[in-house]
Amino acid sequence: QVQLEETGGGSVQAGGSLKLSCVASGYIADYYCMAWFRQTPGKSREMVASINSDDITAYANSVKGRFTISRDSATSTQYLEMNNLAPEDTAIYYCASMPWVKSCGDVEYNYWGQGTQVTVSS
Repeated sequence: QVQLEETGGGSVQAGGSLKLSCVASGYIADYYCMAWFRQTPGKSREMVASINSDDITAYANSVKGRFTISRDSATSTQYLEMNNLAPEDTAIYYCASMPWVKSCGDVEYNYWGQGTQVTVSS
């Protein structure tokens, strides 16, 4: 019933920026978590950032200070602004959501987007 669609991926040079967007449809909950994950070959998905319906945010140490997660309730959209990108940020990025939870860091997310490729070159 909930569908997510990411956009905004692409190829950039090191030091560049990208802003990812994820539009949700069919999302109805009094409270919820939204998150961004990334995955590279041979590794499991890594949580990059999360935000809940109270606007509490959390970030992986590897991106803290460079990435910003935000949301827009009116458009049912979550964003990931990525600055000062480095080659190690290259991955497929996924948006995810989980209704009816408030603590976003240790949650199994039920709803996922299709992923969008981010490639950072030196």
